[in-house]
Order: sequence, then C-alpha cells, then structure tokens
Amino acid sequence: MRLIYHPEAELELIEAAQFYEHRVRGLGEQFLCEFDSAVKRIQKSPNRWPAVTDAPCEMRRFLMARFPYGIYYRVMGDELRILVVKHHSRHPDYWKNRLKS
Repeated sequence: MRLIYHPEAELELIEAAQFYEHRVRGLGEQFLCEFDSAVKRIQKSPNRWPAVTDAPCEMRRFLMARFPYGIYYRVMGDELRILVVKHHSRHPDYWKNRLKS
C-alpha cells in the first residue's frame, strides 16, 4: 500500500516531533517511532479503525497510545493517504477543508 501525506499533515508531524524533542531529548524520536508503528498497523488493516466521516469520502482515525494524537487517514485504492496528524486539544473541525484534497 502506497503511503501519501497531505502537506499539512507532514508539517503537523514534524512540528509535533520538534515540540517533544525540545521538551525532552530523544522524545521527538520516540514520537516518530510510535507514529511509524501506527502507520504500519494501519497499512496492515486499514478498515479496522473507526470512520469519522461518511462514504464516499470516508476518513478513519487511529488514536496513538502514548501520545495525545490522532492519525486521520483515507484509503483510496492502493493508497493510504494521511490527511491529518491532530493533537487532541485542537479544535475538532480545523482540518475539514482537507477532505477536498
């Protein structure tokens, strides 16, 4: 399954890792490792996690265990598109404009 990141999701991932790294040395790397593990789990079984939008543009959410982040993604054919890397404290709808992309 081919992995594609929305540019804003990629930026959110980088910013989160930098935030944790500035707090505690090595924590940013731990965040990225957990994120990578989460993406691998999603790739193996993408329909396992709950849908947060309706079909035909169904988006699903994976909640990370150790860090307060959700990975919002969409499966389109053989592509896994990561659209949002959202901290739980952010407004729930701030990313809705990405559904068009």
